[in-house]
Amino acid sequence: MQPYNHQDIESKWQSIWEEKGYFHAVDFDTRPKFYGLIEFPYPSGTGMHVGHVRAFSSLEVISRKRRMEGYNVLFPLGFDAFGLPTENYAIKTKIHPRTVTDRNIKTYLSQMRRTGFSFDLHRIVDTTQPEYYKWTQWIFLQLFHRGLAYKSKTFVNYCPSCQVVLANEESQGGKCDRCDSDVVQKQKDVWFLKITDYADALLKGLDTVNYSDRIKTEQINWIGRSDGAEVHFELSPVRDSLTIFTTRPDTLFGATFMVVAPEHPLLERWSPQIANMDEIAEYQQAARRKTEFERVQLNKDKTGVRIQGIEAINPMNGKGLPIFVSDYVMMGYGTGAIMAVPGHDARDYEFAKQYGLNIVEVIQGGNLAEAAYTSTESGILINSGFLNGLEVKDAIEKACVELEKQHLGHRVVQFKMKDWAFNRQRYWGEPIPIIHCPHCGQVPVPEDQLPVLLPQVEHFEPGENGESPLANIPEWVNVSCPKCGAMAKRETDTMPQWAGSSWYFLRYCDPKNEACFASQDQMKYWLPVDWYNGGMEHVTRHMIYSRFWNHFLYDQGQVPVREPYAKRTAQGLILGSDNEKMSKSRGNVVDPLEIIESDGADSLRLYILFIGEYDQPTPWNENGLKGCRRFLERLWRLQEKVNLSITGYSKTFEPIMHRTIKAVSDDIEAMKFNTAIAKMMTLVNEWVKAPEIGVCEFHDFLKILHPFAPHITEELYEITGGKDSLQVSQWPIYDTNLAMDTEVSIAVQVNGKLRGTFLAPMNDDQAKLVEQAQDLPTVQPHLVDKVIVKTIVVPNRIVNFVVR
Repeated sequence: MQPYNHQDIESKWQSIWEEKGYFHAVDFDTRPKFYGLIEFPYPSGTGMHVGHVRAFSSLEVISRKRRMEGYNVLFPLGFDAFGLPTENYAIKTKIHPRTVTDRNIKTYLSQMRRTGFSFDLHRIVDTTQPEYYKWTQWIFLQLFHRGLAYKSKTFVNYCPSCQVVLANEESQGGKCDRCDSDVVQKQKDVWFLKITDYADALLKGLDTVNYSDRIKTEQINWIGRSDGAEVHFELSPVRDSLTIFTTRPDTLFGATFMVVAPEHPLLERWSPQIANMDEIAEYQQAARRKTEFERVQLNKDKTGVRIQGIEAINPMNGKGLPIFVSDYVMMGYGTGAIMAVPGHDARDYEFAKQYGLNIVEVIQGGNLAEAAYTSTESGILINSGFLNGLEVKDAIEKACVELEKQHLGHRVVQFKMKDWAFNRQRYWGEPIPIIHCPHCGQVPVPEDQLPVLLPQVEHFEPGENGESPLANIPEWVNVSCPKCGAMAKRETDTMPQWAGSSWYFLRYCDPKNEACFASQDQMKYWLPVDWYNGGMEHVTRHMIYSRFWNHFLYDQGQVPVREPYAKRTAQGLILGSDNEKMSKSRGNVVDPLEIIESDGADSLRLYILFIGEYDQPTPWNENGLKGCRRFLERLWRLQEKVNLSITGYSKTFEPIMHRTIKAVSDDIEAMKFNTAIAKMMTLVNEWVKAPEIGVCEFHDFLKILHPFAPHITEELYEITGGKDSLQVSQWPIYDTNLAMDTEVSIAVQVNGKLRGTFLAPMNDDQAKLVEQAQDLPTVQPHLVDKVIVKTIVVPNRIVNFVVR
């Protein structure tokens, strides 16, 4: 027997797979199709990290299993290569982003191959190639033609460091999600995509898909549907009104003041009647220097200026209400004005106390002398005229009826989600295909002139004051208007990075098509994506954006399915060995290529999935990796025990074979990869003690291990007489009766914390349970250099080591 040489084995089988074309999807094949999708990576200079390996491994295992189950599998790969990281690196190194991108993609492809991923590399897409972004521009024009792409002057989130406008999603907590700099408010002309027109459709679509509850909740909260009423407050002495949106019209009798955003357009209209306009103008300037996060977070002192000379009239009781300008109200939310009900809102209560304003209780409960009473989902109305004595639910309905009857307001639905800010003042992005004509206004570039190519430039640094560097290329900017022929100018902003990732799953169906973004026939065959896995950080940005584009294209008859992803799952982060998020600054980053060199791709793949629950964060542990390597070495040595003359399963191992095949099959589908691997380790431990192993049971074991550790299983299959490749073998079938559980899953804890699981016969000897628990690769690191003070065994359930 030759020693286990992972490098030779892995190189050999990667070449064979490539030569045989095992991973190529076949359009219109008669087999059932399976479309597995991973979030395509951003090709950074450092290449792939262990987080990528973990993110891709789930669908890698599923896709290999599906091929063995007889499916025609599409498991594609591409690169989301436009955007700030590449451009910032290019600026720093003085290397053109095109050169950087091509080099990074080459590095990634080499690393993907060495890891043994079964991607279909015939369908690679790169968002920065003209043949791809031509269709990104084309989709933008379809949105423009239907009024869903528009330009508007507004205050935007601006990163002074990156010198770029950010969407709300990219500036959470008042920080740029690229460089972590403080974001400021800046007034600019901004392109928007009217995603709010699809808010309801995006919510309803969640009822038709198989997303985890966590992912659905994130999207529901992000879209943020609110059913309520718009209410008109007459103003005095001006002949005007102030409109607010409220989800609680039942509390109108408790409104004691109004607040408008500093940017509210009515302030300028009212300026002749406002006695303290200079004071308000000064406050407006101060508000512009604050980030949105600083303005709305609750723990800041609330500031404001009372408008002198104008007051509002409460439509329910006719009482005059003071109006304040305050920066805790945002123009982009609701109508930019609120009615303040300090008795039942903590923020309004704080403001009212600060400025000595009335506080009125309209829902029974609490002590308003101490704090606002905010538990008002139910309760009885008081101090509320015709609403007195009603339950909250009934009072809301009656208030809406009265508002509509008196023409004082009407029911409306609003959404927390805002229109998508869709331009960046940078070089490395898709040019927006619009021409600005002094006579015709915004004119779309004719479709037969697409793509609008990104010009080759030597200097791609951001322009002054947030202007795109493309504005400094007159020969590119100055063009004739396609409509009237007059001299005009191209749009110089580029699209955000999210543009290319909003439709890449469609292009994979037909990546070489020059006539359209993908043919209807091929999309009908492959769509929807059967299973999509990615990070939780993208479920409220990329996923909502891409669902929006797909919904729109479906409405235009361009794609055959409304929802692009039938199923969506997410992986947990791999943390450093210090339990912190991996980063270069912390020095806790793990390089997967170093592991492949030292321990092999199969060891890496196994440990990545054995390290813990797939959807939970888990720390890296070098000893656990070594445990997986030892498991593969034990498996390698078993070839000497394989008896080629034993046909079928031996009586000794028949029950455990059927149980293991069933358990591993079920666990893969449930993404319980760690327990699937643990069950296979248990079987190998049994074989280590046995004098011989039948070839049929050994081959079937190699088949179920193959998606996890494809190289060593292929080699052992060949050595022990297997025909062809495991790629074209059939996934083993188990007998339900023989797979009946005579085993239980034992949880292993160290000081009460779960560190692993293993299968054991029901009512097994306690000494054997303790021995197996100590041998688990994920448990051993927590016992090293420790004294076991006590061992607690709960039969059929738990082994807990108390250590110090």
